[in-house]
Amino acid sequence: MNKKDKIVVGISIGDINGVGIEVILKTFEDKRMLEFCTPLLFGSSKVISTHKKILNIETNIHDIKSIDQIKEGQINLLNIWNEDVTLEIGNATKIGGQYAFKSLNEATKSLKRGEVDLLITAPINKETIQSEEFNFSGHTEFLERNLEGESLMILMNDFLRIGLITGHIPISKIAESITPELIESKVKILNKSLKQDFNINKPKIAVLGLNPHSGDNGVIGQEENELIKPAIKSIHEKGIFVYGPYAADGFFGSEAYKQFDGVLAMYHDQGLAPFKALTFGNGVNFTAGLNYVRTSPDHGTAFDISGKGKANSDSFKEAIFTGIKIFKNRNEYKELTQNVLKPKKQQIF
Repeated sequence: MNKKDKIVVGISIGDINGVGIEVILKTFEDKRMLEFCTPLLFGSSKVISTHKKILNIETNIHDIKSIDQIKEGQINLLNIWNEDVTLEIGNATKIGGQYAFKSLNEATKSLKRGEVDLLITAPINKETIQSEEFNFSGHTEFLERNLEGESLMILMNDFLRIGLITGHIPISKIAESITPELIESKVKILNKSLKQDFNINKPKIAVLGLNPHSGDNGVIGQEENELIKPAIKSIHEKGIFVYGPYAADGFFGSEAYKQFDGVLAMYHDQGLAPFKALTFGNGVNFTAGLNYVRTSPDHGTAFDISGKGKANSDSFKEAIFTGIKIFKNRNEYKELTQNVLKPKKQQIF
């Protein structure tokens, strides 16, 4: 196969006891999906077959042993282990985490080698995946270590994009982690991503405050006055259209987010709680700032419904569409910015 004929989407299958495999299979039950991309799963035919049998799903899988065997118009599965694996579908186990890492690690290596064009990750369990090889709080941190760039987690759909100043850290560590330098760094990453990944020429970015009511001018905390406002002013003076800080409750309650191209929340739940309340099941997690494109669905392993055929594949399907669109946008942006006509030097006679 000539890989350039169609975008090759690398897919890590996530925790083998969760809903990841189910949403992958359900996504590609719709044969029209194969018109948009060539999927390549990293896993095991034995594990996939077990899930298919339990779920009574008949999606055809093309098993391959090497990348050069990929076929367009089919769901390709690269067998990266052959041993029998004990499945406990619906339960969090160390074995489930171990093989989730194997899939993610091989998919990431393939991405770096240029064998796949972008990466879609099915959900992992952040506890069971921990090991000497995976000592990270999530996909985002793992990918930042293994790829180039500085990452920014963005939860998004068609009308809302929320990035996080701080990611997977305890609440007790948030205030001490926020600095003007960190705010400026995340704003710059979001601004660049909005331009190159979403074709927005002059992005408008909102920054949320840290404290209730955005500090009430120092009555409920000093972080806004001492850190956030000066950082926003400095960034704005450098030509980036950034505004705030806004009190999170009023910002979402009044639908002020609709006036901006992107939003930066100070911490995980400040951004993700309203996002999921507004969009759950149709959102996408996008890792901005890296030299490769990675997206994932906006849900977790959902062990409580795993193996019962109840998992909704809409978010995973959106993750694929979004990843493809961002991949195309980024390539177009590179072409446009690399081929800018430079003015000729005036000759003096």
